[in-house]
Amino acid sequence: MHLFRSSLVMMLLLTLITGLAYPLLVTGLANLFFPWQSNGSLIYQDDKLIGSTLIGQQFYGTDYFQGRPSMTAELPYNSMASGASQFAPSNPLLLNAVTQRVQIWQKTVNNHQAVPVDLVTASASGLDPHISIQAAYYQADTIAHQRNLTRNEINQLIKDNTISPFISFMGEPVVNVFTLNQALDKLMLEKQKPMSGL
Repeated sequence: MHLFRSSLVMMLLLTLITGLAYPLLVTGLANLFFPWQSNGSLIYQDDKLIGSTLIGQQFYGTDYFQGRPSMTAELPYNSMASGASQFAPSNPLLLNAVTQRVQIWQKTVNNHQAVPVDLVTASASGLDPHISIQAAYYQADTIAHQRNLTRNEINQLIKDNTISPFISFMGEPVVNVFTLNQALDKLMLEKQKPMSGL
């Protein structure tokens, strides 16, 4: 009986510490020191929530940069159904899907470069908001043409939205597609202001 009571007290004590006190402490410290990140890195426009820098989005039209394919259930980038296609590399369905995506990119982008692999393969979560620098530059000429911008302007946007790892050997630099497209829209608005003032 004494052993049972001691075990019960210890279980309740550890539950309070690890299940209540510790999460509250970590959440409180996160909100204090990193309020934007701890609340989901949410982006608002005109007081309307338009997305998060942590979750990819589907962008329509050739005048926007495109992210990685998403294989989440029901719709792309569904944060409630994070997951991959589960196709093994040897599965012919995966090869067919990648081949179709390559063909679509070759029709969409007017250059002779090889299609970067991250533009034709989905991430394990299906929610990855980043693409490689190569994937961003691969789309640059098309975006410049569609938006009537110079290649230098597009290159600068890509550079401004490139995220480098804190320590170089821990990964490669990536580009956040959501923030890049936000910057693209902002640049277009800035270029239209002088024209509207005439």
